[in-house]
Amino acid sequence: MDFQEKYKKDETGWEINRVESNLVEVVTATPIQPCKVLDIGCGTGNNVIWLQEQGFDVVGVDSSELALQRAEEKSSQAKVKCSFHLLDFFKDTLPGAPFDFAFDRGCFHHPPEAGNFQPFAKNVFTHLKDGGLWLSLVGNCDETRDAPGPPRVSASQIVTAVEPYFEILSLLSGHFDSNQKPPAKNWVCLMRKRTVVRKNS
Repeated sequence: MDFQEKYKKDETGWEINRVESNLVEVVTATPIQPCKVLDIGCGTGNNVIWLQEQGFDVVGVDSSELALQRAEEKSSQAKVKCSFHLLDFFKDTLPGAPFDFAFDRGCFHHPPEAGNFQPFAKNVFTHLKDGGLWLSLVGNCDETRDAPGPPRVSASQIVTAVEPYFEILSLLSGHFDSNQKPPAKNWVCLMRKRTVVRKNS
């Protein structure tokens, strides 16, 4: 998907202009203490700004220049100093690695190769410290939608992709925080980086 074009055409149904409630719930309930964070596909910076306000040291990365321009504007208005970088998560060197915590809201289900989710999991693994946490919000295939929505992934696809690299702490069915009704169903998956990569059986 060309996200730059989506932002140009204002075809950004995922944009809510506030922090994602699933992120807030996991960070506060786990709890996850302030640490170095990577926000993958940070978009217009809603979650980066919130995390920074909570005392986290956050790097937000995205492939859309327009999204990051808006993120800079939002952080300036909020008077929060944030670190945003225009880059390709799969090709470029990410500043600040390794991180203690990684977050992606709807990026895992957009793999560069259709149906192959493992490279994303492997790349998150390489950018985290041992024992680091990864929270991923993923489109859920356990729903039928008439309206457009995020790509849908099964629980078994998630497990197959991440298990070599991460211990799954929780995999719960929920909904994306959304301005659209009804909100799209999702998986809320919290994982911990393994010390040793497991071989696929």
